[in-house]
Amino acid sequence: MHIKPEIRILAIDDSAIIRAQVMIVGVIFRGGEWLDGVLRSEITKDGLDATDVISEMVIATKHYPQIRAIMLDGVTYGGFNVVDISELHRRTNLPVIVVMRAEPDTGRIRQALQHLPNFDLRWRAIENAGRITEIDVHGNLIYIQCCGIEVTDAASIVRMSTTHSHIPEPLRVAHLIATGIVCRESRGQA
Repeated sequence: MHIKPEIRILAIDDSAIIRAQVMIVGVIFRGGEWLDGVLRSEITKDGLDATDVISEMVIATKHYPQIRAIMLDGVTYGGFNVVDISELHRRTNLPVIVVMRAEPDTGRIRQALQHLPNFDLRWRAIENAGRITEIDVHGNLIYIQCCGIEVTDAASIVRMSTTHSHIPEPLRVAHLIATGIVCRESRGQA
């Protein structure tokens, strides 16, 4: 796969959990340099709607025709609302790349999920994320999972979009926006 330096990536992160509905923010980036758009939606804390909400958010944006990859900060959002990346790929027809700063402790995650309803659905979504691969990004080790794209191509996109930090710029900016909006809302200034 030929990856252009200005590949359009939609990166998604969630806000802090301060109520039953948790905000998610998506940013559309060209490579690791230019912000083209910001999206916002909400999912249920520890719910089962993350895959549905993210799929709808992606398809509904005017940027959808230009997006070439979806990048997620892990597969759990809003507590343990698990994104099924295989299903997300199927619905959007876009490759999905999951980025993690540390290798997840799947034993602890499985244990925590057993305390929530619909354990089987949640655990199947975790398993659908596939193999975790360690990659070197400019001297830092991070972990990725992917669907609809070869690991080598996913690693190239992660490296190319990591421009100002040790994580991809699209995820860094999505996190900054989600955190900033929620902090402001929680103080009653929204």
